[in-house]
Amino acid sequence: MTPDSPVPAAKRSTLNARVEKIFDHASDTRSLFLSLTSGMHLRFVPGQFISITIPLGDETRSRPYSIASDPEDRGPFEICFNRVEGGRGVNWLFERRVGDLIDFSGPFGTFTIDLAPEAELGFIAEGTAIAPVRPMLKRALASSSAAKIHLIYAAPDREHILYAAELDEIANSAPNFSFETVIAPADKIYDRVFEMAQARWIDAGADRTRHFYICGVGKGVIRLRDLLRGAGYERRSVHYEQW
Repeated sequence: MTPDSPVPAAKRSTLNARVEKIFDHASDTRSLFLSLTSGMHLRFVPGQFISITIPLGDETRSRPYSIASDPEDRGPFEICFNRVEGGRGVNWLFERRVGDLIDFSGPFGTFTIDLAPEAELGFIAEGTAIAPVRPMLKRALASSSAAKIHLIYAAPDREHILYAAELDEIANSAPNFSFETVIAPADKIYDRVFEMAQARWIDAGADRTRHFYICGVGKGVIRLRDLLRGAGYERRSVHYEQW
């Protein structure tokens, strides 16, 4: 989730994690790899997020960040984020160094895949919204289903198509998976994605049994949700998370 999104109210105890590794995807996009100081492994469902406590001197904020790693990975878990104009919370995260400690609660969230549906799956992600989609995609690919899985991934430039080499590798090794990228200015991204979703999943045939998982920023997410539901897909089959 984005650094300035509200966190749903919930009663959870605070956990403590250590920054084990830092990876810069781009000049404004970073991943932190965190390990629980307790030595335990964080248990979560693909798509969930944690709520990080951010002390800013004059106030303490709590901000959500989606977990970008696979629950089956036994090493540190990953969060991925980008700089946001005026985002004091995310600036604090960019100041963290290896060895620093971070307090958080969670995991939270219902935009998830635990057991993948047997139907064909369509994923749509924009920018860092690939973070929750990445483990969801891996969970779906690990299922016994041979149903087709397709990802549409949008960003303003190639540099911000995160995990590109990994996605290429999956596409080369998993015969039921394919993906395509959308590179467009920020104000045109959802127009392009809308056109691609219309052509691929609506105009191409009458099949309305697919399930969709959409994650991104702003009203374009709702527009895509309404496009698919309005075309005859079941309401419960179109899952989305708007940042």
